Amino acid sequence: MTGQDAATPAGMTGQEAVPSIRVVVADDQELVRGGFAMILDAQPDIDVVAEAGDGLQAVAAVREHDADVLLLDIRMPRMDGIEAAKIVCAETGCRVLMLTTFDHDDYVYDALRAGASGFLLKDVRRDDLVNAVRVVAEGESLLAPTVTRRLISEFTSRPAARPAARPADALDVLTARERETLQLIARGLSNAEIAKAMVVSEHTVKTHVSNLLAKLGLRDRVQAVITAYESGLAVPGA
Repeated sequence: MTGQDAATPAGMTGQEAVPSIRVVVADDQELVRGGFAMILDAQPDIDVVAEAGDGLQAVAAVREHDADVLLLDIRMPRMDGIEAAKIVCAETGCRVLMLTTFDHDDYVYDALRAGASGFLLKDVRRDDLVNAVRVVAEGESLLAPTVTRRLISEFTSRPAARPAARPADALDVLTARERETLQLIARGLSNAEIAKAMVVSEHTVKTHVSNLLAKLGLRDRVQAVITAYESGLAVPGA
């Protein structure tokens, strides 16, 4: 790991240094944590500034190093990943990318509600891991259409339904096209697929997405999916 390198004196080179994405890797399994850290730190635009073995350490590391992205395991000792994500998302500008085995984790939905920008399976490929960190660092969410559909099926259709966090009339601020866009986002469609379904340009879809996120006070597409289901605008299996 490179950690925090000493600043290069001004005028030493003819090129300005490209800002690195500052990452904290948090997982209670040392080999897993070290493997992810090694892969990420090998990238020229990513700097792993700290590793953490539990949620408390993760929160402290994000604060200390002013991290851009926290790669965070859901299940950890002392403070679990969900609670750590809530704190980090509420109190810092750091983006949270959750790690999960998915088939054995019942808390992915709660992690996304906590403000996480997306999640990765622990057997993620090297290139996908690096790309995921770059995507969330840029302010985007990482919720691929196939993952969205699986998430919806697994978590929002359970008998023990969670209480609605947002009443249906809260969506009245949206235009008809924005509501339609939100429904399609909730079905797991990409911008290109939404554009095709609505017979509009991708640029128009991006505008609708930006507008609905702003009107509803949502952070990203992940929260948009959750809002659509919690408000009843979208129905599992529909």
